[in-house]
Amino acid sequence: MVTHTTPSKRLAAVDFFCGAGGMSYGLSCAGLSVLGGVDLDAECLQTYEGNIPGARFLKADITQLSVESLADYFGLECGDDNIVFCGCSPCQFWSKVRTDRGRSRKTAFLLKHFERFIAHFRPGFLVVENVPGLRTMKEHTILPQFLSFLGASGYAYGDGVVDAAGYGVPQHRHRYLLLATRLKKKVKLPRGRRTLGLTVRRFIGEGLSSLAAGQQDPADALHRAARLSPRNLERVQATPANGGDRSSWRSNPDLQLPAYEGRDGIFRDVYARMFWDRPAPTITTRFNSLSNGRFGHPEQHRAISLREGAVLQTFPKSFCFHGTNQASVARQIGNAVPPAMAMRIGRRLMEIAANG
Repeated sequence: MVTHTTPSKRLAAVDFFCGAGGMSYGLSCAGLSVLGGVDLDAECLQTYEGNIPGARFLKADITQLSVESLADYFGLECGDDNIVFCGCSPCQFWSKVRTDRGRSRKTAFLLKHFERFIAHFRPGFLVVENVPGLRTMKEHTILPQFLSFLGASGYAYGDGVVDAAGYGVPQHRHRYLLLATRLKKKVKLPRGRRTLGLTVRRFIGEGLSSLAAGQQDPADALHRAARLSPRNLERVQATPANGGDRSSWRSNPDLQLPAYEGRDGIFRDVYARMFWDRPAPTITTRFNSLSNGRFGHPEQHRAISLREGAVLQTFPKSFCFHGTNQASVARQIGNAVPPAMAMRIGRRLMEIAANG
């Protein structure tokens, strides 16, 4: 799914808000040297360093981290043309998914702190990846100020909302993407090309054992399905295979959810199954829960497993995730930049560096 590329020009990346390392892993597959990542979540450390050889994980709060500490940890110098800074900050505040805005508000303006490191180090290249709401939600957004900062600092950039399905990812995952450099006068995003075979069937239809809800594959600890209550098990059993949804049991008073009585047109994906021959929906941080979206397995009576979610994110099956519980691992997987998408970003950066 993700193949490594020999670089024509060696770029080196520092991955801010790196999480489990989806961006870092994809960039390394493209041929970039990844110096390491910065993240506040200590649970990501073992996952990150265990899967990206030579990369170091710096546990730090970017709002408190000094430029001197970052320079010392990664051996950075100011004005290095070959350095790439990636800023894929937490995005709950700008997401369409319903969240507690009060709890997520403190993450809303992390782009401003990323700007502080750009202003000091002036790296040759920048990558920003986030939810589309960073661009489309006009109220409170700091994106215009960030773009003005880039222009005033001599950076050319290309940006837009893209679908990860055009970057080798079997998901309809719309993201805001920005690439910038101070070495060229014009920047274009990687061209999105929808290819055949980006389907749930191709990625998880073979090579993974069948599971019941609550079961784990003894040969792969990550291939583990969450338990279901007896009532939810009845619901998924009553849901038709290959894209069925809760409308199939809306007339059953024992199975119908009170919140949706007479409101069958809202949140249709809740308790629904994935389609075999379509891309998956966006893999979120709660993709292993049947009640949080169209995360039912196309035919088995359960939500997709942690491994299946990771594979749909284009992590290789050899990628090992570590966490204290299933929720921690699901969060790492769902928050990650899909490596296949990151690899295409890395290849585009190398093209810009070599040719413009």
